[in-house]
Parts: sequence; structure tokens; C-alpha cells
Amino acid sequence: MKHLFLVILFFAGHKIFAQEFSQAKMDSLFEAIAQNNKGMGSISLFKEGKEVYAHAFGYADLDNEVAVNVGTKYRIGSISKTFTATIVMKLVEQGKLSLSTPLSIFFPQFKNAEKITIEMLMRHRSGIFNFTNAEDYATWMEKPISKKELVDKMVKYGIDFEPDSRSEYSNSNYVLLTYIAEIVESKLFNEMLQDYICKPCGLNDTYYGGKITVKNNEAKSYLGLDGWQPATETDMTVPAGAGAIVSTASDLNRFLDCLFNHKILAESTVKQMMEIKDQYGLGMFIAPFYEKKAYGHTGGIDGFQSRAFYFVDDKVAVSYVSNGVFLPLNDILIGALSIYFGKEYKIPDFKPIAQPMAEDLRKYCGVYSTTSFPLKLTIFVEGEKLMAQGTGQPSFALEATGPKTFKFDPAGLTIEFDPENQMLVLKQSGMRFEMKKE
Repeated sequence: MKHLFLVILFFAGHKIFAQEFSQAKMDSLFEAIAQNNKGMGSISLFKEGKEVYAHAFGYADLDNEVAVNVGTKYRIGSISKTFTATIVMKLVEQGKLSLSTPLSIFFPQFKNAEKITIEMLMRHRSGIFNFTNAEDYATWMEKPISKKELVDKMVKYGIDFEPDSRSEYSNSNYVLLTYIAEIVESKLFNEMLQDYICKPCGLNDTYYGGKITVKNNEAKSYLGLDGWQPATETDMTVPAGAGAIVSTASDLNRFLDCLFNHKILAESTVKQMMEIKDQYGLGMFIAPFYEKKAYGHTGGIDGFQSRAFYFVDDKVAVSYVSNGVFLPLNDILIGALSIYFGKEYKIPDFKPIAQPMAEDLRKYCGVYSTTSFPLKLTIFVEGEKLMAQGTGQPSFALEATGPKTFKFDPAGLTIEFDPENQMLVLKQSGMRFEMKKE
């Protein structure tokens, strides 16, 4: 996988109905996902600091059939940024840093370094290019890299915009914050992680990751492109505090409860982190659920995807960590939160729809494009399956949902073909693209 993902989480509308939380119904949701091979992972729900639900399903190691459990540890990707932001704000509280401290004090070699502040880095307003978007990223992401080498790469990649002129997500920001915190404290990031967060909050299964070790109850990750296939394994020297932390769903909830109940930072500091500017706070953002709102972060690295959010008014924390995603995490969490908060919800039955024969699929084959979508989409038949492939991307199998409609759940993508007019309609993340066959 090329990127450490940022995906804004769940949203739904209308009023929540009052009904008792059914653990049996919650179990049924995750049993249905597991039995239909729609995902693997672990979920935890906390209420007022106590775990009220935990469930794990799938495998930490498919080849050796090692099942996961609620204590299995996963790479949490960009949820690491909330930890990193917390450490930085601890240094601010101690007077060792200021949100207005310029990057030039630590890394003057960056363009605009004297204009870029700690706060701009934390809010993704620095303008520094996101190194995980680099064309050559896939060629070096699985190899160890020194801090100097990575900084040199970031300097070489340059900037995308003038500091503080807008927000644009960049992992480079949080890698630099990691290095700055290490310089200020004369400590390694994992030492600060343990001293400032893990030990005070009782996080026994959270740490800076390394090579995945299944014997240490760590999960490998998989991609659900055509059955579960092993994903890449990013070397953890690469993401640093932008995405290198390993944890459990339960530990993530302990961290959130600890943070939002001011056991790590002062209440005024946490409120400062919660102030949103152009989508981003300091290491967190808002996810709406009906009339409620939660603060936290999403994460993705290799085949891992994760979510960790805290409903401040309800004192409820929810964390979901996954090492294999087919059904979109957004759908899973809407289901889990609907059950927890008492909204009517029907467990998906995942009944397969009869797939068209290969000869019927060939009328959809071709290359489709539009000026409003950055990639061309090639549709072809492989065996008995209809396949799709974006420019420069891996191919993936489409699942029929109707005579002319197909979907690819891992990307939340649907396609409706109109062979008579030589076109298709692609829908993803609330966007709609009409693409013509070339």
C-alpha cells in the first residue's frame, strides 16, 4: 500500500431511538462479517473508562492459521498522530516548545522553514509535500531508513503551497514533529511514548513497532483484492510518529479515555487540540454520528486499517483495528455504533448475487475516462470475473449487485454500466463520475 490513510469516518442522520444495548446483536454483526469473509480485526467499546464490549475475529497469520484474540496487536497507522500530538503538547505545557516555534530552529534546510510553525505542522498547514505520495515511495518503504536520509528526501520533494495558506494532509509533518520532540527531550520517541502516555494510562500493549512478530501476538496484514493476499510490510523507521505505533483496540480506548479526561494533559490543552481549522485539530478531527460528534483519528498502513474516536458528551470510546478489510470500516462502525446507541439496524445477510457469465460481461470491457476523474479505468474479463484497473493501480474483481451494477467493497466503490451509450457511472465517497468508453 502506498499511503498512510486518512479517511473521515462515519455519518448518519435522523434521531437515535432509545433501546438497550444488545451484546448478542453486536456479536451477530461481527460473526456475520467473519463468516462471510468480509474482514478481520478487533473492536472495543468503553463507557466511562470501562470496557463494555470487545470482540476479535480472523487470523493474525493466515498461512499458519493463527487466530486473533482481543489482545492481538495491530499497526494503527495514522492514529499514531494523536499520540505524537499529545507528546508535543506535553512539551508545550512544560515550556520546552511553543506552538509558534519555527521549523527553522531544527531543520532550516526546508524551504519556508522560518515561516512554518509547530502548530502548522500539527494542523497539516505547513505546505511540505507528503512523502508517501512520492512516485518512488513504493521502492523504498519496506527498507530501513535513517532520519537524515528521510529528511533529505522530504527536502528534495519540496513544498505544495505556502505555509498556513490552506490545509493538506501530509505525513511529513508528523515525522518532523517526531524528530523535533526527540531533539528537544534528548530521548527516543518510544521512550517519550512510554513515559508520557503508556505508563500513566496503563497501556501495556502499545509501543513503537518493528518487524511483525506473530509469536508476540502481533498480526500480519492482508489485502482482499482476490481472496486474502499478504500486504506489504512498511519498515517502521519510515512512518515514525506519523504511523509507526502498534496497539490493541482496548489500549486505544484507554488512551482516549485518559486523554479526554485530562489525565495526560490539562483540560485547556485538550480543548486546544479539539479546535478544528479546515477539518484538522491538533492530532485529531471530528467524526459525526447522527446528532453526536466524536474526536479522534483514522489510520491505515499496508493492509491495516483502524479507527479510534471518543464521544466526549457520552464518555464513550470506540476503537476498531483491522488487518484485513473487505467491507468498508465506515459501514462496520455505523453498524456497531447504531447497535450500541440504540438505533434500529439490520445485520447484513451478505447473500451472494448470481454472477453473470463471462460472455455477458464482455460488453462492458474497454477503457473508460473523463476529464473530472484523474485515472482511466480499464474493464476486462479474467476467467469468469469482471475486473477493473485504474491507471497505475492493481486490478480488482467486481462483484455483481444487479444486471448492470457492480461493487468493490474495500474501496466503497460502485459502478453502473450503460453499454448502449458506451459509458459507465462510478460512485465513491459521495462523488459521482460519468466515464465514456474510448
